[in-house]
Amino acid sequence: MPTPILSKRASIYSDVPDEKWNDWRWQLSHRLNTADDIGKVITLTDSERTALQTQGLFRVDVTPYFISLIDPNDPNDPVRKQIIPVSEEMNAFTAMMEDSLAEDRHSPVPGLVHRYPDRVLMLVTTQCASYCRYCTRSRIVGDPGQTFNRQEFEMQIEYLKRTPQVRDVLLSGGDPLVLAPKVLEELLTRLREIPHIEIVRIGSRVPVFMPMRVTQELCDLLARFHPLWLNIHVNHPNEITVELAEACDRLTRAGIPLGNQSVLLAGVNDCAHLQRELVQKLTRIRVRPYYLYQCDLVEGSGHFRTPVGKVFEIIEALRGHTSGYAVPQYIVDAPGGGGKIPVMPNYLLSMSDHKVIVRNYEGYVTTYEEPTEYVAHDPKSCKFCQNKRLEPGQTGLTGLLDGDQMFIKPEGFDALHDRGGIQHRLKDESKWKPLGIGAGEATD
Repeated sequence: MPTPILSKRASIYSDVPDEKWNDWRWQLSHRLNTADDIGKVITLTDSERTALQTQGLFRVDVTPYFISLIDPNDPNDPVRKQIIPVSEEMNAFTAMMEDSLAEDRHSPVPGLVHRYPDRVLMLVTTQCASYCRYCTRSRIVGDPGQTFNRQEFEMQIEYLKRTPQVRDVLLSGGDPLVLAPKVLEELLTRLREIPHIEIVRIGSRVPVFMPMRVTQELCDLLARFHPLWLNIHVNHPNEITVELAEACDRLTRAGIPLGNQSVLLAGVNDCAHLQRELVQKLTRIRVRPYYLYQCDLVEGSGHFRTPVGKVFEIIEALRGHTSGYAVPQYIVDAPGGGGKIPVMPNYLLSMSDHKVIVRNYEGYVTTYEEPTEYVAHDPKSCKFCQNKRLEPGQTGLTGLLDGDQMFIKPEGFDALHDRGGIQHRLKDESKWKPLGIGAGEATD
């Protein structure tokens, strides 16, 4: 099996003792954030130097470990592009937004986003080990003044206690794994005290930015709160080092399932062949590719954006050409707060009342014969249907397929189409007849 690369220390760290280099607290306290400091590790371009010296841009911080993965003389290094700002961040673009996912609008209390019926996003810190230049939450992340306080934390817990339909809590931020161990332990303990919360998930890039944080002590702590899942964030094969592989091994041996969420970034990973190498390397270290996101419309990210069609090219190069476990879902996180929308190539070509026509990754087209006799599922005699826990107003399409609901109407639909002058009442005002159809019979 191919071995992940062993990371190299940048030359300025050659005299740092191993015990310090492998101490996550040392990594955090020696992050680089100025043009002078970063310029000691890599040769800065004019664009990078301008951005690093510009006030008001999204925060810069890079751990010594992660900046050491950069080829110091390559201005197009894929790791470099993710963490070193460039002057293009100052360029506006069409549809650019501050809060592109409308998270603030879905926050019943500060730091808690309740967008989906049975799960919430819990923002527990605004700090990260390093800062991605395309960060969706750059409006708050990295800003010390935006840190969540004890009162807001208690408000989050109280909301969860009184909202029984929530069964799944995703911890994010910022990055939950930069929290002090005692704070993280208290947070997980308080969540586990709520009976209806079944699953806790953590979204973290700490294993990638700072794998030395994933100590055995941390793994033992997390293992006390099962079922607990962890998604990491790797965008390029160059990030998969021996250190990351060892960190993931410790986590999986602690019983923690691992997934990967990556973002499609122009000039970083917008290559079908690169993506195939990435997902195969991830599965070799027992990390399942989970989501591949289209870059959000957040301020400063315009130079990272790709056409949606690029992902179709990538998925076509993965589906059938590598293990199904290695093919992520391509996701457009809907601007305006619509949530995650999976978008995939079309493998269903056509269908009738007795046959469907499908294709495979090679273009092979075949048919699947539908059953001629099928006893429909009876929801009235099904205990699962009777006990369904769908929140009113958020049933979506399943409300049409699995209930008495007949239509979904946009807000204001009735008022817009009740135009009075366009339709005429019959004598029985419980009935309506459109103008022009039997109009001679209609009365005012």
